[in-house]
Amino acid sequence: MGEIKIGRMLLSAMCVVACASAATALRVGAGIADVTGPPAEVAFMGYANFEQVGHGVHLRQFSRAFVFEDEGSGQRVVFVSVDAAMMGNGVRKEVLKRLQKRYGSVYTEQNVILSGTHTHSTPGGFLMDFLFDLPILGFVKETYAAYIIGIYKSIVMAHSKLAPARVEYGEIEIVDANINRSPTSYLRNPPEERAKYKYDTDKTLAQLRFLSPSNSIIGVINWYAVHPTSMNNTNKLISSDNVGYAAVLMEKELNGNNTQPGKGNIVCAFASTNLGDVSPNTRGPRCEYSRAVCDQESLLCKGKNERCFASGPGRDMFDSTRMIATKLFEGAMKVLEQPGEDVTSGPVGMVHQFVEMPKQEAYVFDPLTDTFNTSAKVHGCLPAMGYSFAAGTTDGPGLFDFRQGTVSGNPLWNAVRDFLAEPTPEDVECQAPKPILLATGRMKFPYEWQPRVVSCSVARVGGALLAAVPGEFTTMSGRRMRRLLASTASTAGATHVILAGLSNVYSDYIATYQEYQAQRYEAASTIFGPHTLEIYLNKYKELTEALLNGTPVEPGPSPPDFSDQLITLVPPVLWDAAPWGHEFGDCLRQPRSRYSWGDTVTATFVSGHPRNSIRHGRTYMTVEKLVSEQDDAWTVVATDADWDTKYIWKRNSKILGTSEAEVEWEIPEGTPPGTYRLHHYGNYKYILGGIYPYHGFSDSFEVT
Repeated sequence: MGEIKIGRMLLSAMCVVACASAATALRVGAGIADVTGPPAEVAFMGYANFEQVGHGVHLRQFSRAFVFEDEGSGQRVVFVSVDAAMMGNGVRKEVLKRLQKRYGSVYTEQNVILSGTHTHSTPGGFLMDFLFDLPILGFVKETYAAYIIGIYKSIVMAHSKLAPARVEYGEIEIVDANINRSPTSYLRNPPEERAKYKYDTDKTLAQLRFLSPSNSIIGVINWYAVHPTSMNNTNKLISSDNVGYAAVLMEKELNGNNTQPGKGNIVCAFASTNLGDVSPNTRGPRCEYSRAVCDQESLLCKGKNERCFASGPGRDMFDSTRMIATKLFEGAMKVLEQPGEDVTSGPVGMVHQFVEMPKQEAYVFDPLTDTFNTSAKVHGCLPAMGYSFAAGTTDGPGLFDFRQGTVSGNPLWNAVRDFLAEPTPEDVECQAPKPILLATGRMKFPYEWQPRVVSCSVARVGGALLAAVPGEFTTMSGRRMRRLLASTASTAGATHVILAGLSNVYSDYIATYQEYQAQRYEAASTIFGPHTLEIYLNKYKELTEALLNGTPVEPGPSPPDFSDQLITLVPPVLWDAAPWGHEFGDCLRQPRSRYSWGDTVTATFVSGHPRNSIRHGRTYMTVEKLVSEQDDAWTVVATDADWDTKYIWKRNSKILGTSEAEVEWEIPEGTPPGTYRLHHYGNYKYILGGIYPYHGFSDSFEVT
C-alpha cells in the first residue's frame, strides 16, 4: 500500500506540470436538484411488495448531474446519478426532449447517461414495462413527472456551471460495508478466476473528483458495490438509503454543515456499479424468530412460516443505514484527502447503441484468458423470469413456497404461467436450466412486460472509461467486463474502467454463465438467458473499440413507445377536509416544553394529502430556531431532507378526507441550546375544486 500511495503522489506531482495543458482543455459542471416522488399512497419500487406503500419522507431524493466538455472538440458527456430504484427509457426520452427544446442538439441519446442508485425505498410506477409497474398498481404520472423535472433541472444547473477543470482518480478498500448474498453462486465461477481476487464482492471504492484550476472541489463521483437495501421492505418512508445518505454526508462536509441537503455548490454522488449479488446486511441471513443462522444454500428455516432474511450492523434498519452510509462517506473522504492520479489527459466522448437482446449472437467468453472463442457462438433469448425470482433474496424474502436454486418447474405454477403466456419449446430450451415462471417475452397484455431493447453506452472522460450498463451485474460479471475493457483500452490511454449500473433502461440482472447454472435469485432474474453476459461483453468491447477509434456506431432499434397504453389503479386524491373545529395546519399534539440531545421532538398537525404538491426544492416540514425574540425572527436548522427528521402522513378517513401529519426531530448531539419550533407545510384539495397551500407551527420548546 505504501508503494502505491507514493507512486500516486509522484504521478500527481508530475501531472501538475505535464498535464497542465490537458487540464485547460476540459470543462466540468455539476448540479443537484430535488426529484422526490409522491410520498404517500404510492408503492415503492424494488422489493415488489404490494404492502410497501409510502407514508412520508425520511430522506429526500436528489438527481446529481455532471457535464463534461472537451473544449478542443466540443464533445460533451453527461452523467447523472439519481436517487431512484433504476432508470427507464421513457424518463430519459422525456428529459432529452426538454434539453433539446432548450439547447438544440447539444444533448442527445449519444451523450447522456442516467444511472439509478437502486434504493428500494422510493416511489415506483415510471418504467413503462408492465412487470416492473405491476407491484405499484400501474403507471404513476406523479413519479414519472417528478423524476423528469428534477433530472432536467440538475443537468441545466450543471450546464450553467461549466468551467475549466481537471479530473483526478483515487480509490480505497472498504471491507466491512458489504457481503455476497449468493456466495454459493459465486463459487460456481472457475477457481482460477476467483483466485485473482481476495473477496467474493468488490471492496474498492472508486472515485473521480473534479477540481478547478485553483484546486477547489467542483464535484465528486464515488462508485462502490452495495445494494441500497439497508432499509428493508417494512419501511414506508421515502429514503435514498445508504448511498443517498453517504452523498448527503459528503456534501455537508464539503459545503459546510449548515448547508441544507441539495442546496450546496459542491455535488457528491455515490453511484451504482456491479451490485447485483451484493448486500449491505453484513450480519448475514438469520431466521426471523429463532435468530438461528439460515442454511446458506436453500435459505430455509425450521419454524413454520419463518422467513430467512439478513440484517445490517445496526440495532434497526435506520441505524444500519446510518452505519453503512458513514463507512462509505468516511472512505470517500479519505480518498479525497489523499493525492489523486490526474486522468484529465485524453478526449471526452461517448458511443451509444440500442440493442435488441433476443436477436443477438455472440462469441463465447473464456474467463481464464479474457478472450473470445471465435469458433463458438451463442445467442440471446426472449425475456423470461425463473422460479427462484419469486423466492426473493435475504434482503427481501419472496412469497409462497418458492425456493432459491430451483431448477425444475411445478405443474400448478406452470398452469398459472401458461394462462398468462405459454413459453414455446424453443424458449424452454434457450433459458435452460432456468424453469420459466413468467414467459414475459411472450406477454403482450396490456403492453410489454419486460424490455427486449436495451441501452448500451461507453463514455470516456480523459483517462477514465465508463461502461453504462442497463441492469444489475453481479460481482464476477462486473469484474469480467472491467478486465475486458481495460485490456481493450490499455493502449489508448484509458487507464481506469468503471461500471455504471442501472443506466438508461432496466433489464434486471446479469449473472455469469456459471452462476446461471445455480439458478438462485440473480440467475433466475437474468432475463435474456444463460449467455446474457457474453452478449454484453461482445457488445461493450465493440462499442469501446468504436469509441477509441472514432468509428461511427449504428443507433440500433429504438425501444417501443407504450405511453398511450399505460394503465393505473392508483386512486387520485379526491378531496381533503379538516376535522370539525380545526383548520389545516393546526397543531393537534404539541411537543413538550424542554428537550435534550438525543431526545425526539414530535408534533402532529391537521394535514392535506401530500400528493397535492410534491414540493420539489421545498419541504413538508422544518425545524426552526429563534434568533431574535424582539423581531420574532427564526432560522431553519433542518428540513425533511435531513437525517434527523421524519415526516409521517396518515389518512384518518378516506370518506371524510381527514389526515394528520406527524413531524419528528431527533435532536443531534451538539445542537446549540435555545428556543425551537416545528413548522409544517402542505396543500389541501378543496372538495369543490382547487388546491391551496397552508402551514402551521408547533409551540416553541427549549433545547438545553
